[in-house]
Amino acid sequence: MFTGIIESIAKVEDIKNDKGNLQITYKSSIAKELKVDQSVCHDGACLTIIETNGDHYTVDAIAETISRTNLADLKIGDGVNIERSMAVNSRFDGHIVQGHIDEVGVCKSITENGGSWIFEFEHSGKNITVEKGSITVNGVSLTIVKSQETLLSVAIIPYTYNNTNFCELKVGSKVNLEFDILGKYISKLIKNNKTL
Repeated sequence: MFTGIIESIAKVEDIKNDKGNLQITYKSSIAKELKVDQSVCHDGACLTIIETNGDHYTVDAIAETISRTNLADLKIGDGVNIERSMAVNSRFDGHIVQGHIDEVGVCKSITENGGSWIFEFEHSGKNITVEKGSITVNGVSLTIVKSQETLLSVAIIPYTYNNTNFCELKVGSKVNLEFDILGKYISKLIKNNKTL
């Protein structure tokens, strides 16, 4: 489990296609602290480390993960938000993040707003969102400002903008979205006509 509080930005150093899977090598300031078989969230997608080498490490992404995320669009030099799994004895600063991407969203607008930024993202509308509810965008735990059927917006403070890959996003950028797990359970119960 993760919290959506980003530890660092890892840079893509190499991408290899292996029978439909991707082996992605990253350079990171925390690579020396990572271990083989450890789960690390990459732009919100939980991936397992298969190799470490100094300030580099490699992960595997299978076809199912690739089909639900923006991993296929990665290029050498891209920055990716990373977070290690939550420690049992640490504070829970974000919200419950599983590292299981629901879908890819598209950035529709970026507006400066008196020292912060409002990012608007389009999604399929298959998952519900609510204003002041939680959403994970590229692994970052955020509060939804406005919620519409297929659009949502979030406010980004300067610290988040400067310490995640939000500073690299442009209109048209694809992002990984993980919707709130509680909202997904409630939505399924409603669709199945069950009461809480």
